[in-house]
Amino acid sequence: MSTPAKPADTYDLIVVGSGAAGMAAALTASIGGLSVAIFEKDKQFGGSTAVSGGAIWVPNNPLMRAAGMDDDAEAAMQYLSGEIGNLIDRDLVQAFIDSGPEMVNFFQTNTELQFEYRAYSPDYHPDTPGASLGGRVLDAMTFDGRRLGAEFTRLKNPIDDFTLFGGMMLNRFDIGHFMNMTHKPASALHAAKLLARHARDRLSHKRGTRLTLGQAVAGRMVLSVLNRNIPIFTDMALDKLLTQEGAVTGIQTSDGTQVLARRGVVLATGGFPANASLRKEVMPHVARGEAHYSMSPKPATGSAILAAEDIGAHFITTNRNAAFWAPVSLIPENGGEPRPFPHLFLDRAKPGVIAVSPEGKRFVNEASSYHDFVSGMHEANLASGWLVCDHRALRRYGLGPVRPSPAPYRQHLKSGYLKKAQTLTELAMLIGAPETTLTATFKRFNEDAAQGNDTEFGKGSTAYQTYLGDADNAPNPCLRPLNTAPFYAVRIFPGDIGTSMGLAVDTNARVLREDRTVIKGLYACGNDMNSIMAGTYPGAGITLGPALTFGYIAGRHASS
Repeated sequence: MSTPAKPADTYDLIVVGSGAAGMAAALTASIGGLSVAIFEKDKQFGGSTAVSGGAIWVPNNPLMRAAGMDDDAEAAMQYLSGEIGNLIDRDLVQAFIDSGPEMVNFFQTNTELQFEYRAYSPDYHPDTPGASLGGRVLDAMTFDGRRLGAEFTRLKNPIDDFTLFGGMMLNRFDIGHFMNMTHKPASALHAAKLLARHARDRLSHKRGTRLTLGQAVAGRMVLSVLNRNIPIFTDMALDKLLTQEGAVTGIQTSDGTQVLARRGVVLATGGFPANASLRKEVMPHVARGEAHYSMSPKPATGSAILAAEDIGAHFITTNRNAAFWAPVSLIPENGGEPRPFPHLFLDRAKPGVIAVSPEGKRFVNEASSYHDFVSGMHEANLASGWLVCDHRALRRYGLGPVRPSPAPYRQHLKSGYLKKAQTLTELAMLIGAPETTLTATFKRFNEDAAQGNDTEFGKGSTAYQTYLGDADNAPNPCLRPLNTAPFYAVRIFPGDIGTSMGLAVDTNARVLREDRTVIKGLYACGNDMNSIMAGTYPGAGITLGPALTFGYIAGRHASS
């Protein structure tokens, strides 16, 4: 279907935001018999989901169970209790654990959203009681964007630096083959097939149509929305919520359009990562004037949270962290602002890579999760740091947007993004660190790495960390001495991939006032809802898993 030029006067349910959470609510309500419309502030749909890694964390999900993997609700609650601690809202966490498997079955049965599970994908803290080594993480199956027809151009593009050759997407499986294409014939064949497919795509499309990661989630959900004739009105921002006798009755958009909702309004606009003033209020390092960079879409300014606060909703600001952290480097742009690049899982855990402070000292376990890595920066009171590697690591694994061999990398040297030094003396000079300190750091790390045991920070000491290393590197997949000159460095800063603080809700995703009373007709999910993880980050997909689940819960309740 094509979206009408103007919305109708009234729908049963209005959804604000077109990411996974919003589309989950819209689809569930539509399948439940309601008339639904989606309003999106951006010119394209897909929200932060479309630019995400696409992992979906759902304990005890039906795919892992069908494969014979063991998991249960009690283990998941034990793990999350240990991770979240005294900030846990047990009722909300239990609602997620109970409804997550239902959500997976519902979408697999009723929509184009089809999943596959990761047999091995350890939780981020696998030594915590209740953790799992695999099965809890789901991905959307690879999707052919051509199935969207003309609407494919309205789907938000992935982050450019996560694609190759003008928009060719790779999943984790593909990345492994591309890194081994010059070493293994099977990998070379796999890469050749993908390149051939992409070449055909570019004859008729501006980017690749083989969609993976968050693009596969968003693409499959968009097709499902279109199949159900649910309109998505883009470039229509929420201005305020309409109320009558304390209940939400509709929305007013930024152009003055008022649309009524018989059953309610769902807020799913992606939180407030692009709101500089709110970041300053809840992020201490930003309040100190230090740099911070978000990978979330710029339209995510928290307007839905602010509109809800205007009618009495409670915005929770007591989470352990205000956002889901990620270290970010800045890629220079000719004549413009540098663009941020998130260092998630491709480089930091690899052998021959370390992180050092401006003083030349290691400050964190480089193989820890991106959230824990930045937490380490905060604990060390660092406004920035450096990722450092030797030549062997750079050409084998890459560093940030610098691709591994045989891809060229001189453009990154020319732009100043990548620093290169023939000696540690020169490296210390380039990054502004004392030579004696940096030399001592290298000496200690290299001695430990040669033995396969990082005595300072424990890099490569858990199943999660070694999972991200190089299985062919012995004795530790994450450790190798940095001894192959020249050496390279990239400056990194604190950043985020989304905010964790949001609106208080009950187990039906209904928005609450500070006194815990329900605001009738108002729901929140995704990053507009306060994260059930309370600012902690237990595993891959702990944003999208709850986003889909509470979107499903909101749509289910509205249509009941």
